[in-house]
Amino acid sequence: MHRSRLAGFIIDCLGEDLDGASDFWSQALGLPRRRDKATEDAGYIKLEMPPGKSLGEMDIEVQKVDHPSRVHLDIEADDIPAEVARLEKLGAKKIAEIKGWVVMAAPTGHRFCVVKAQSDNFDKNANRWE
Repeated sequence: MHRSRLAGFIIDCLGEDLDGASDFWSQALGLPRRRDKATEDAGYIKLEMPPGKSLGEMDIEVQKVDHPSRVHLDIEADDIPAEVARLEKLGAKKIAEIKGWVVMAAPTGHRFCVVKAQSDNFDKNANRWE
């Protein structure tokens, strides 16, 4: 048995101006940026929900990429190989392994990533799979 859940929406932005991209999405969505040197250095800037509003435990992040801009989902799992195998049985295809996570494509062509479980309430909110 393993567990997984939707972890977040990632806004992939082609180009070098991560600060400008995150500023646009921050203002467009009305979500303040959360400055974190470690994640910015890794090419990410997180957007926060204002007090009193929530997307559950999901993250929204702006990511600097070297492929065409798009939006993708992250699915977090406590057993990445088991989750990848489950999704492949549903018709997804493995595209690449990068920095410990797996990039996949749904049968519809939409890209998504399977990442290591990391949210505070993962145990409480995750789906259980046999």
